[in-house]
Amino acid sequence: MNTPVNIFKKALQDKRPQIGLWMGLASDYSAEICALAGFDWLVIDGEHSPNNLNSILAQLKTLAAYPGSHAVCRVPVGDTALIKQYLDLGAQNILVPMVDTAEQAAQCVQAMRYPQDDGQGGVRGMAGARASRWGHYADYFKRANEEVCLIVQVESLEALKNLDAIAATPGVDGVFIGPADLSASMGHVGNAAHPDVQAAIAEGIARILKAGKAPGILTPDEKLAQHYLSLGAVFVAVGLDTQILMRQTSTLAARFKDSITAAAPQKGATY
Repeated sequence: MNTPVNIFKKALQDKRPQIGLWMGLASDYSAEICALAGFDWLVIDGEHSPNNLNSILAQLKTLAAYPGSHAVCRVPVGDTALIKQYLDLGAQNILVPMVDTAEQAAQCVQAMRYPQDDGQGGVRGMAGARASRWGHYADYFKRANEEVCLIVQVESLEALKNLDAIAATPGVDGVFIGPADLSASMGHVGNAAHPDVQAAIAEGIARILKAGKAPGILTPDEKLAQHYLSLGAVFVAVGLDTQILMRQTSTLAARFKDSITAAAPQKGATY
């Protein structure tokens, strides 16, 4: 058995649009439903959802049965030890939030990689864990560095200031713009649709593309998602499982109960 090629990473390199969904329900049961929907990538969110290593492992196992939907695991923070644990579980694609500088991005690159003489050797600890299928992937330790995919999130004014350097960091495969936190950083809390925020996002996508990297973003606003794709965003998450469940259940209840108001989506809002 050989280490599988990371098809999602290859898609980012080739700038082939990838449509995704955010998963915050922390459930392998609901993860299977999302995988069957046909999304290209699915985020297992460890930052703002009640996930732990065991629940992440369960979802990775579930998604493995549906190779068309690639798991992207978001760590709660860019901690070297935590990134190592996610990788050892078998995650190939890691999303790191709140990366404000090129130095932080470089630290994440080091955390993702084993110490090899490939110009991008890192500090990842060696272990015969699930990532290598306990040694069944005989070539894992030699090939892991080229198959892992690092996506860093820029979501502050400080990150935008350093965006060119962050995107140019060797080993960073994609740069994800976080519209909700970015809008807050720009003084427009809860209003990612504000013209200044949208202008910053558009400029950010162009700068990431100029650096040769794949830009990504999240929005459940369909028109806005199409707009980002037209600007060149490569991987776009177009919804959140928690939001879909909240809106659809309240809408259904409102059809039968006058006392309930359906939760209408706010234009341009992330959540």
